[in-house]
Amino acid sequence: MMGVTRLRAVIVLAICFVGVVMAIPSLLPAEKMAGWPSWLWHKQVSLGLDLQGGSHMLLEIDVAHVQRERLNNLLDGIRTSMRSQRIAVTNLQLNAEATGVSFRVRDTSDIEKARQAVRELERTGQLATQPDNTIVVTFDPRELAEQRRRVLSQSLEIVRRRIDALGTKEPAIQAQGQDRILVQVPGLKDPKALEEVLGKTAKMTFHLLDPNTDPAAGRPPEGTMILPADKEVERDGRARQYAVQRRIAVSGDRLTDAQPSTNSQTGEWVVSFKFDGQGARQFGNVTRENVGRPFAVVLDGKVITAPVIREPILGGSGQISGQFTAQSANNLAVLLRAGALPAPIKIIEQRTVGPDLGSDSIEAGTRACIIGYLLIFTLMIAGYGLFGIIANVALLLNMAFTLAIMASIGATLTLPGIAGMVLGLAMAVDANVLTYERMREESAAGRSPLPAIDTAFNRAFTTILDSNLTTLIAALLLYMFGSGPVRGFAVTLSIGIACSMFTAVTVTRLFIVGYLVWRRPKLLPV
Repeated sequence: MMGVTRLRAVIVLAICFVGVVMAIPSLLPAEKMAGWPSWLWHKQVSLGLDLQGGSHMLLEIDVAHVQRERLNNLLDGIRTSMRSQRIAVTNLQLNAEATGVSFRVRDTSDIEKARQAVRELERTGQLATQPDNTIVVTFDPRELAEQRRRVLSQSLEIVRRRIDALGTKEPAIQAQGQDRILVQVPGLKDPKALEEVLGKTAKMTFHLLDPNTDPAAGRPPEGTMILPADKEVERDGRARQYAVQRRIAVSGDRLTDAQPSTNSQTGEWVVSFKFDGQGARQFGNVTRENVGRPFAVVLDGKVITAPVIREPILGGSGQISGQFTAQSANNLAVLLRAGALPAPIKIIEQRTVGPDLGSDSIEAGTRACIIGYLLIFTLMIAGYGLFGIIANVALLLNMAFTLAIMASIGATLTLPGIAGMVLGLAMAVDANVLTYERMREESAAGRSPLPAIDTAFNRAFTTILDSNLTTLIAALLLYMFGSGPVRGFAVTLSIGIACSMFTAVTVTRLFIVGYLVWRRPKLLPV
C-alpha cells in the first residue's frame, strides 16, 4: 500500500530501533557507562571545550629562528669551505637585516671559485658580487615564504602527534595566521601536562664532551660550546655546566622509538630509545671509538645526562637516565616519538575552562532544547491531532539518529552544535507541516484518505528536497570555509537535515499508512 511493503516496514523499524539503541549512551552519564558489558554499544558523543571544559592555548612559532639557524649554518659552511680550498676571505658576517651572508675575497682570481663553493652550499640563494670583491648571499623571498609555510605545517603535525600521545579526545588544533597555532583540548584536567609537552622544541642530539676545556674558564675555543645541565646543580646551588663539542655525533632525528621504563638494577625511571639503521651505525661507531669518554645527551640546549661510555653500544638502542619521575619520563618519550619541532614555540595565551562553565552551558542548552521541543510538540498536536503525535515521534527519532551518527563518526558536540541540532529539528517540522497541509488540501478537494495521503507525500517531497538541499549546501560551505564553533554548527545541522529526509518522509509515511490499515478511517484526522 502506497509503496510500503512488509519487508520495507521491517527494515525501517529495524533502523529506528538501532538508531535509538546507539543514541542511548550519549544520554547517560559516563559513570553509568563504565559498568556496561564490552559487547554493547557504548560510544558517546564527545563534548567540546565549551561544554565540558578543558585547556585552551595559543602558540606562537618562532619562524625567524629557522632562518637564523639556516644563516648560521651557511656561515659555518662558508668558513669551512673557504679554509679547505685555501681561499682567503675577510669580513665574513651576516648582513644588517639578517637576511643573508656577506664576505670579501682578498684575491680577485679566487672570486669565481668562491662563488662556486657558495653555490654548492646554498643552491636556492641569490649571489651578487660587488666591485670591492665582496660576495653577498641572500635567500629568495619566495623560497623563504615557502619555508615559513613548511614550518607551520610541520609544527601543526608534530603538535597533533604530541597531543594524541597524551590520550586526549577530540582536540581542536588549527593554524591562525602565518605563525600561530590554536590548541583546544576538551576534558584535559591538567593543563600543566599540556604545557610541558608543547612548550619544548624537543631537539635532541648526542655530543662528546671536550675534556680539555673548563666550563668555568670563560669563552670556549672554536668548536666547543658551554651548555647548562637540565637538573644537576653544584654545591653552591648553581646549575652545572658542560663543555660540549659543537659537532653532532648522532642526531635525534634518527630515533625510531622511545618508551619510558625502569632500570632493572637501580629501579630509577629511564627512557629507552632505538635508532634506525643509519643512526645505529653512527651510534655504534661513536661508542666504539670513544670508550671511557663522557657522552652528552642534549635536549633543547641543555644536557640531560652525560654518562661515560663503558663499552661499545652496537645494537642501535640505549637508555637515557636523568633523575626522571614516571611523568617526566613519559613526557620525554612522547616528545621524542613525535619528533622535534622545526622551530621553538612560545605559549602566548593559556586559559583553563572550568567544568562549571561547561555545566552551565549544557544546562542552558538542554533547557532551550526541552522548551523548544515542548512548544513544537504542543503546536503540532494542537494543529494536526493524531498526525501531530506521529510527527513528534519522528522528531524524537531524528534527534536519536543525529546523536547516534555523531557518536559513531566521533564528531564533537559544541554549544553552536546544539543550535545546529535545533535548527535541523525545525527543518524536520517544516517538512511535516508541508505534507500535512497538502493532505488537508487534497482531503478538502474530496479525495479519500489513501489517495490524499499518497498525493500529499509525492507532491510535498519535491519541495522538501529542494528546501533541505539548499540548507545542506549552505551547511557544507560553512564547514569548508569555517573553523571551530562554525564547523560544529555545520556538522550537526548537516546530520540533522540528512536524518530529517528519513524521519519526516519515510518514517512518518510508514506510521500514517499503519494507522490507515489499522483503523480504516473515512476522513483524515488532520
